[in-house]
Formats: sequence, C-alpha cells, structure tokens
Amino acid sequence: MTVLGEVPQMSVEPSDARGRVAELHGIRARALAGPSEKATAAQHAKGKLTARERIELLLDPDSFREVEQLRRHRATGFGLEAKKPYTDGVVTGWGTVEGRTVFVYAHDFRIFGGALGEAHATKIHKIMDMAIAAGAPLVSLNDGAGARIQEGVSALAGYGGIFQRNTRASGVIPQISVMLGPCAGGAAYSPALTDFVFMVRDTSQMFITGPDVVKAVTGEEITQNGLGGADVHAETSGVSHFAYDDEETCLAEVRYLLSLLPQNNREYPPCVPCSDPQTRRSEALLDLVPADGNRPYDMAEVIEEIVDDGEYLEVHERWARNIICALARLDGRVVGIVANQPQALAGVLDIEASEKGARFVQMCDAFNIPIVTLLDVPGFLPGVDQEHGGIIRHGAKLLYAYCNATVPRISLILRKAYGGAYIVMDSQSIGADLTYAWPTNEIAVMGAEGAANIVFRRQIAGAEDPEAMRVRMLKEYKSELMHPYYAAERGLVDDVIDPAETREALVRSLAMLRTKHAEVPSRKHGNPPQ
Repeated sequence: MTVLGEVPQMSVEPSDARGRVAELHGIRARALAGPSEKATAAQHAKGKLTARERIELLLDPDSFREVEQLRRHRATGFGLEAKKPYTDGVVTGWGTVEGRTVFVYAHDFRIFGGALGEAHATKIHKIMDMAIAAGAPLVSLNDGAGARIQEGVSALAGYGGIFQRNTRASGVIPQISVMLGPCAGGAAYSPALTDFVFMVRDTSQMFITGPDVVKAVTGEEITQNGLGGADVHAETSGVSHFAYDDEETCLAEVRYLLSLLPQNNREYPPCVPCSDPQTRRSEALLDLVPADGNRPYDMAEVIEEIVDDGEYLEVHERWARNIICALARLDGRVVGIVANQPQALAGVLDIEASEKGARFVQMCDAFNIPIVTLLDVPGFLPGVDQEHGGIIRHGAKLLYAYCNATVPRISLILRKAYGGAYIVMDSQSIGADLTYAWPTNEIAVMGAEGAANIVFRRQIAGAEDPEAMRVRMLKEYKSELMHPYYAAERGLVDDVIDPAETREALVRSLAMLRTKHAEVPSRKHGNPPQ
C-alpha cells in the first residue's frame, strides 16, 4: 500500500486498453484507501471518521460522484515533491440527500492534516462554482489545519477564493459548514460566512488565534475546547447554530436541515404530505399561556401545539435563549418561526436576541420561507451594558431584516407587546401581511403600571390617598388603552382569535399568501445597520 510520503510508480508500462483500465483501477484503489492504514487508525482513535466515511453518512447510498479524485499538488521544496498523494487532502463531488442534489467537500485530515494548498483550494473553488451554477446546496465537512505553510502565500490566496465564493453564493444557495476537527486562523471565516454551522463536542474547535498565542499575548491559559469548542460557540459566541455529541448524529441533523431548505433562492422548500389536520384545535393553548402577563411559560410548548406533529428544528437553541428561531411545517409546508421566550429574561429583546432574530429572518427571506412571529415581549432589556454595547444598533438589525423581508409574514400577539419591541417584532406598521391577537393581548407603549405613574403623576401626588388614586388611575388606563380589542378597533390587528384555532388561522392565511408578490426598489443593495 502506498504511504503519504511516496510517489507511486508503475513497474511495467501497460500496452493495451485492458492494461490501462487495470492501471486506472489500481490508482483509484490507492486514492480511495487514503495514505495508510496507520493514518486511518489514528483518525479513528481520535473519535473521528474519515472524509469518505462522513460523506457516506451525509449522502444517500451510492449517490456520490467524486470530482478531481486524481488531483495532486505541484509544489516543490520542503520535501513536498516526494509527497504527492491523490486528492491533495480534500474530497469533492456531489450526491443526493433524499433524492435532491447536494454538493460537498470534505477535508481529509490524514493527508497534510487537511491543510489547504493551491491544488486543494482549486478543487474547492471548482465544486463551489458547480454548486452555484447548478443551484444546489453546498455542505463543507471541515477538518483541516489551516493553510499549508510549505506553500506560502499561494495557500492564503486559496482561502481568498473560497471567501469570495461564499459571499457570491450567500442568499443564492444554502451553505452549511460542519466542523469535525480543528479550524484555526483565516479558515474560520469561511464557516462564518455560511448560513449554518454545525459542531461536534470535544473533536471540533474554531478560533482565530489558538491557546498558545492567547497565552503569549495575554497570559491567559485556556484549552482548545475552552477557547473555541462546540459548547462555547453554541452558548457564548453564537458562532455555532448546532452542537452534537457525535458525528453520526450531527450528519443526520444536517440531512434533516437540508430537507427543510429549498435547493436555491428560486425555489420553495419541499412540501411533504401532512396527516395533521389543518383544523385541529389546540385546547391546551388555553392553559399553557397564563393570562397574567407576569407569569412565565415555555413558548416551545406553544410552538409544539401549533406546528405539524409537534416537530420543529430550533436554530441557535442555546444562544440568546430569550428568543426562539425555528424551522417547522404547517400543513406540510416549511415556515420560519420567531418567538419571544418568557422563560428567559421574560422574553425581552437584547443585543444577542436581536442579532439572532435578524440573521434568521434574513435567511428565511432569502430562501422563500414564510415567517410566523409569536409575540410576548415586554420591551428591550434596559441597562448600561446594553446601551453601551449598542442595543440601538443591534436592535435596528432585527427591524431592518423584517422591513426588508418580502416573504409572507404573519404575526400573532399572545400577551404583552410593549413599546419599540412590539414595533420591531413584525408589527403591522412595518409590513406584516396579517396580524392576529389572542384575547389575552396587551398592546401598549409600556406596561400599565409604568404608564399610569407617568400619565397621572400629578393626580396621584396631589391626592389625599396617593395609593388609592394610583390604583384607580391604573384601572382607568387599562380599561381605556390596554383592553384586548383596542388595537383591533384601530385596524392594527386584523382579528382577535380563539387560541385553540391558532393552527387553522395560520394554515389558511399562509395558503392565501402563497402567491404573494412584493415589488422591491431598484438598488444594488441596502446598507443594513452593523
């Protein structure tokens, strides 16, 4: 068997077609086997699969067609001329997931540690160009050590070509990055440019500068996982959308995500047969959501009651938990759900929630996924840290994303909808196609108590019994400006509905909006808040 450091030589020159075919099969066998059994065993010993094993799990059986399997680098110096393995450390090609075309490239850590050289990069560039031209999703299985140092600036230029194509493909085809090993330096930017990032605990890391550099510069000691592991990026930085314990589960979830996405921005997500009745009543919703606006509840249970068979895929589940972003189906058709989560920070909007919601809304709009927004928001999170951190700028990202979205948009107000947060969360005034509310809704500039204290402060201060006057004014304010039908009477809510009929209302409304067409102004692109 050929090892990584050898350049295979043919001892006898084949003289006929059969000999040539035999030679071809021999070369293919070496390319498929990889550098050596020892290298494969070392990969498995780390709890990691090989590049080809990963592709087999991702794609439908026997559907993978490889591109440039026999590619080898042409670099010289530093011993490279004696090490010219086939594939040059990256496996590229296309196959199918549930019968639909998907392009893929997978770093082979057994060859040069998966490091990117000129030939390696050229293969990735080609498969990215093919994905864009064919209008099909691109999945990258990342397990590489960054730029190949021996090839110098040529390797760095290869990353530039990847970044340029990531940007060109953005909003055109779904791009999914699966982190299955280390990803350091400039290599981390390609995943950051894609639509979704998956990570595997303990074996995958992402960082710009590793622990050794951090220690040298700042004196801080930290492990690779502590600096850029899956849990860090899923909970703290928000870089990773999904984190799993093993590669098999991770790749199965990538397949599930692909089943919820269209092939490209000119198509709709696949529709599947639905056995969950359109008109199914959800009486449980009457008990799940307390009428008392100060009592928390789990918005995830509300979503489960509404969507088909209670199934949904939450994006960024562990980051910015005060807002839920999820993909689900209603009557077999994919929808994006954005919902405040009263169980975390009372469901307020803060910097991270605004960023999370904005990116999700933009993704849905790019790929023709209707957006359903479930509101129970007491406002933006107050505080010096939030103001100094730019809550105005970050909150404006969510506002911009909603205002810019042309897909069907339906908002539903469950309970509180106060102040600027109500406007930002796809209110009718910023372009929601339909706005519904439950009889428990409270739409106002702010909570009744705070509003009454401001509006009636003179009457309260001048009363013989200020507390009794405050209670009386509070009751008056609520009855005049915060009753459940105030917004409906003024046309700001299209209908107040029975919570048990929420599923039917959403399904029928989305069916009506399916042919929605929105004119957009002629422009190169907008200039969203950063």
